[in-house]
Amino acid sequence: MANTYTQIYVQIIFAVKGRQNLISEKHREKLEKYICG
Repeated sequence: MANTYTQIYVQIIFAVKGRQNLISEKHREKLEKYICG
């Protein structure tokens, strides 16, 4: 039985209407750490 290898690529985009910066610096750092693992 042959091995099966799978790669999954996920792209997350955060954008708001008018490109307003609604995520505070403090929360943005926590969010980035959570997403990256």
